Amino acid sequence: TFEEIERLARVFVRLGVEKLRITGGEPLVRRDLPDLIALLAAIRRPDGGEVDLTLTTNGSALRALARPLADAGLKRVTVSLDSLDDGVFGAMNGIDFPVERVLDGIAAAIEAGLAPVKINMVVRRGVNESSIVPMAAWARDIGATLRFIEYMDVGHSNGWQLDEVVPAETLIATLQAEW
Repeated sequence: TFEEIERLARVFVRLGVEKLRITGGEPLVRRDLPDLIALLAAIRRPDGGEVDLTLTTNGSALRALARPLADAGLKRVTVSLDSLDDGVFGAMNGIDFPVERVLDGIAAAIEAGLAPVKINMVVRRGVNESSIVPMAAWARDIGATLRFIEYMDVGHSNGWQLDEVVPAETLIATLQAEW
């Protein structure tokens, strides 16, 4: 329940935790999520300071929830987005909705003041390497922080192999060649 989550969060914060991140599956599908955010936003550190409260999402429902979440006390969001191209986006995550829906959600988050928006981009050799430069240019244009993730093993569900990892050196070289 929300009350159990709040109680545990209060205990963790008393023990020194300074950041609470709402994640796991897709948190935006949780009914009455702004109510949970309000409970967590009210928690104060022992020194009286605010806890860093953030949420990680695929962004699909962010357009409708960005303002209510901000009003409830959420400070910022991280959105998982692996490409601006619908075909590549779908190949990376198997989700059947257009990239535009995520981009619209990110715009709503920015409008609601949930900033800086962070974008997590998993890069997979042979799948979305061509998206590195367009994603970096887009993130720079909107003022988002783009973070490259080299490897995303989620057990047996995504079939990752280590030879699909694009190392940081390659990511840096790709960006340096452009800029």
